[in-house]
Amino acid sequence: MNQHSPVGDGDALAKRNSVVLACAQALGGASPSIVISLGGIVGSQLVTDQTFATVPVSLMQLGIAVGVIPAAMLMRRFGRRNGYLLGALVGATAASVAAAGASTRLFWLFCLGTFACGLYGAFVQSYRFAAADAATEAFRPRAISWVMIGGIAAGVIGPQSVYWTRDLTPAAPFAASFLAQACLALVAMLMILQLRAPPVAKVASGGGRPLGEIMRQPKFIASVTAALVAYGLMSFVMTAAPLAMVGCGHSVGDAALGIQWHVLAMFGPSFFTGRLIARFGKAQVTATGLILTALAAIVGLSGLSVAHFWIALVILGVGWNFGFIGATALVTDCYRPEERVKVQAANDFLVFGSVAIASFSSGGLLHAGGWTSVNWLVFPPVAVALVMVAWQAFQKPAVPA
Repeated sequence: MNQHSPVGDGDALAKRNSVVLACAQALGGASPSIVISLGGIVGSQLVTDQTFATVPVSLMQLGIAVGVIPAAMLMRRFGRRNGYLLGALVGATAASVAAAGASTRLFWLFCLGTFACGLYGAFVQSYRFAAADAATEAFRPRAISWVMIGGIAAGVIGPQSVYWTRDLTPAAPFAASFLAQACLALVAMLMILQLRAPPVAKVASGGGRPLGEIMRQPKFIASVTAALVAYGLMSFVMTAAPLAMVGCGHSVGDAALGIQWHVLAMFGPSFFTGRLIARFGKAQVTATGLILTALAAIVGLSGLSVAHFWIALVILGVGWNFGFIGATALVTDCYRPEERVKVQAANDFLVFGSVAIASFSSGGLLHAGGWTSVNWLVFPPVAVALVMVAWQAFQKPAVPA
């Protein structure tokens, strides 16, 4: 940590909260990696039409999109910590329902569980904003990065939970993995109890500028476009990857380890992403992430070996990290303190709504056109997002004072 940086004593609370939230991220972030690793595989065992195999994963993404606004409203009324405790309880219940669906071979019950896992994910996704709430402008990108570092542990905890528990219930394949997921959510509650975030500002409904005015800002348009492309394409490719690997004759273990390496690549760069943003700029780091996403598709098109899948997933993960953290940092420049709750919720609703759409379309496209089609469709959205980010970079900065 740079001792000569302007982030000093004034960021003591932000630093403490960032560490606490990173620990919570390590546990809560394991939930989606378990659903992503197993959702399509379990789904394929429960339905005859394989077009619907990835619906459980897509429903998790839909749950995140549906949950972000209610989660924001709850935290605005009751505070971050109480909201996160409720979210973790929802997560434990959701994983238990998913386990019951896998055990009873009821596709609708399994889908209900994964959808509710997405509701938990809506709370987890806002950890990055909670860290930024108490931070100075100089420390804000690093606070976001610190929280995202928790995803490194999540990238190990989630897939390893699958690896070690997948065969514990032979009569109900993978049910034990979802029970392990429920336990992780309960342990996350112990971390959340240590949170000392400042209370969310209680302002009158509609406080600050109208949401439409904020959303018309060039920086907001560009940052949300970049975030939804970075996250949407990552979800689009990642959802299809485990099924594509199994379809190419690779093992479930190879697929789970591929997701593990992918998740590690998603969060590993967070050790230095904040510093890269401080040195090179938010738009530049975001654009680099988008370019890496396109590179991952090029690798995916070049072969079908385990190595090709894993390398593509690793590059995709790094691209997501740069693109999503950079775009998140851009969003924090677009609102005043009294506007943060509604703007954060609007941002996440747009981002995770697009992620849900991408995830829903992934399984059908994989079934219809194969892994090649999935990768070819990466390039047009990346091109659009790069143009938007470049456009924003040449705008005069407008600080919401």
